[in-house]
Formats: sequence, structure tokens, C-alpha cells
Amino acid sequence: MTAQTDRPVLITGGAGYIGSHAMLACLDSGRQVVVVDDLSTGRRAAVPEGVPFYHGKVEDGALIGRIITDHGCRAVMHFAGFIVVPDSVARPLDYYYNNVVASALLLRACLDNGIEHFVFSSTAAVYDGDVADGRPLAEDAALAPANPYGRGKLMTEWMLRDVAAASDLRFAVLRYFNVAGADQAGRAGQYSKDATHLIKRACQTILGALPHIDVFGDDYPTADGTCVRDYIHVSDLAQAHVAVLDHIGNGDGNVTMNCGYGHGYSVREVLDVVDQVAADMLAAAPMTRRPAPRRAGDPASLVADSSRIRKTLNWQPKYDDLNVMAATALAWEKTLLDGMN
Repeated sequence: MTAQTDRPVLITGGAGYIGSHAMLACLDSGRQVVVVDDLSTGRRAAVPEGVPFYHGKVEDGALIGRIITDHGCRAVMHFAGFIVVPDSVARPLDYYYNNVVASALLLRACLDNGIEHFVFSSTAAVYDGDVADGRPLAEDAALAPANPYGRGKLMTEWMLRDVAAASDLRFAVLRYFNVAGADQAGRAGQYSKDATHLIKRACQTILGALPHIDVFGDDYPTADGTCVRDYIHVSDLAQAHVAVLDHIGNGDGNVTMNCGYGHGYSVREVLDVVDQVAADMLAAAPMTRRPAPRRAGDPASLVADSSRIRKTLNWQPKYDDLNVMAATALAWEKTLLDGMN
């Protein structure tokens, strides 16, 4: 390991869903990590014993500066932020403050305290979904986010580019498509009971935590009339963060890359797979599905062109299998439910 990789990585939002998996991927690769999280959606139990943890907000420049200095961090992975699209429409100022202003204050603290590399958790919601027309979206596709969540993420991408142009900071932006699944060893998963992710909600429905699952729209111009999305296993996504940190750490330049597999599944296909996995694992009955109106801003299809990340990082996903995503998510959800009973 180089001196750079010997230094701890500061992970914001490291007690949350994706942040906790990235933390585990860093630890599995031999890196040290430090976690800061306000625990608004994450859980302290997601951070293993022995990993330095700070309960606080990323906009607290004094706290961030102290963490960086005390632990000698030179890299940051930034996951902290609000992620529920309908909430962003209802509470836009909350989202702009928490996802944009707080990120600006975090970047200020990073620049003031010697951070050299910054990996940012972005989203496919920055794209103009109306022009996708079923074709995979490359990183140079039109950017026209349809909600405050996507707009805030794009604003932070712009900030990073401007900061990098005016400083020595090097950055990577990873635009996630639909993240699913849980750690194969059961070490981490998605805690929030109010999450809007389709596979999680399907698992909650199977296990009786929800009475039914809504299918928002059945008249889209897709093969079965329901929306098509590119689903990526959270552990493959976490590994991409480690690989891209190596990339910018080696001086290979700033990058913006999609994180997806390059193919999609419809809502009906996903629910059918979850039903089958649940029948095989638990002898569970099929979930109850309820037709519901389309949600505003939902494009018919969002699929990643993943050629850039595969070529640039030699990224080779291990879990490109909807059955694996469903099985790990269901096993995790059952563990959560059993723990509550």
C-alpha cells in the first residue's frame, strides 16, 4: 500500500445504506476508515466496533476539520444527504440546504484541512429521462433533473468541478441508477422502514410489514406497461467506490461515471422475481399488488450506459443477477423483522 492508501478515508453518511457498504468495501480492501453520520436515516450499529465514529453533521466545519486533522485523512467519500424524491418536491428548501449547502460547507472544510481526493455520491436523476427513449444513457446525455433532489445533486457536481479547477482537489462523481440488495454476509443492508426502493418495499410486503405494494402506472411504452430501471447490487456499487478512489489517487484525473449494469427490468419483472425468491426461501405467498396512478416525473425507462466505468476502472461486477439482489434484500429484511419481534 502507498502512503495515500494507508491514510484513513473519511466517509460521510457511513452509517447509512450505501455508505455502510462502501465502508465495508474499504475495510475489506485493507483501508482504514473514519465515519461521520447524523443518524437521521443511518444506524450506529452499521459501523463496526473499532471504526472511529462521530455523531455529527457534515456542515459542521469545526467537527470535520478536527476529524481530518486528528486522523490524517486525505480522502473523503461523501454519501450524506436526503434521497427521497417526493420529499424533495414537498420540502425543496430542506433538500437544497441538506444536499447542496451542506456539501459546500463540507468542501470548504476539506480544502482548509488538506483533503486531496473526493468521491461524490450522485444519481441518474440528473439526466433528462424524457429523452432516454429506452436507450442506455451515457455520461454526456442531456442533463435536466426533474425534481429538487436531482437538481441538488447536479449543483454539487458543478461545485466539485469549479473547486477542482481552482485548487488541487481531485474528484470522482458516481451517478447511481437503482441500488438494491444487501451485503452477502449479512453485515449491512437498508435500515430505513420508509425507504422508497422497489425491491426493499417488495420484501417488506412479502414479510407482512406492508399490506400491499403499489405499481405506479401500467401504461408506459414498455414491454409490459410498467417502468424499466437498471438495478445495481449495492456491493458492486461499493466496490466501484474503492476502485475510483484508487483511480484518482493514482493521478489519473477527475471522472464522472454511471453506476449500473447496462440493462433494465420492469416493475412487474422485479416483483415476479421477488415473489419467486420468497417462495423458494420462505415458502411465502405472492405479495399483494395494487395498481396506482403514474408518479409525476417518472420516465418510462432509465438504463445506464456503463461502458465508461467498465473500461476506466476495469470494473467487473460480481452480483449482476436480479435473483441475488432479491435474495440478499429479503434475507436482510427478515433479519430486521426478526430483530423487532
